[in-house]
Amino acid sequence: MVKGKHVLLTGGTGGLGLGVTPTVLAQGATAVTIPYRNPKDIERLKGILSPADFARIQFVTADLKDEASVENLINQIARVDVLIHLVGGFSMGKTHEYSFENWRRDFDINLNTTFLVCKHSLKSMLQNGYGRIVTVGSRGAVEPTGQLAAYCAAKAGVVALTKAIADETKGTNITANVVLPSVIDTPTNRESMGEENADQWVKPESLAEVICFLASEAAKDIRGAAVPVYGSI
Repeated sequence: MVKGKHVLLTGGTGGLGLGVTPTVLAQGATAVTIPYRNPKDIERLKGILSPADFARIQFVTADLKDEASVENLINQIARVDVLIHLVGGFSMGKTHEYSFENWRRDFDINLNTTFLVCKHSLKSMLQNGYGRIVTVGSRGAVEPTGQLAAYCAAKAGVVALTKAIADETKGTNITANVVLPSVIDTPTNRESMGEENADQWVKPESLAEVICFLASEAAKDIRGAAVPVYGSI
């Protein structure tokens, strides 16, 4: 449970966020802040929440690839008790054909955003003596596959970063853990991969339960875990 906590939920309007955001709200978070870039994404989230739940969210415009923007985001929040970082993305291509531009983009959205929000959220957590960090890696981080080299490498970096933070925060009431989903059943994945095997994929709502457990008081002794959430794949 994240009851009574101030939660920073990045990617809260995305495909996975549509499963995680309602779960966080249902568990009684005192405040939920969701950064965004496109107002249309907010409308999509508004369509699945009750007016009362929607009113509990603070939306802040931010570019999570820009450190000054992330720092400004954190400064606008009273405190960060829980960071749930869902932002990420993938594209496919054979390594010898993959552009360096796309490689850098994959690292920006997956690894660099994770570093920046963790860095500045940690400052708030250390000041307040409490924190829960949950990041999203991938099965590909520990079982890399062809044509996903950049994505797998970036997500492996997310796992390493999260484990390093967990080691740095030993002896405090701050934890850091990462979930490793296989394919998440989102509209984007159905569009790009087809729906034939979608019933075997991980539902956002199921992944949300794992994430919120790691963000809870009950998980206070879990540090540096990389939790596989593979569904039936």
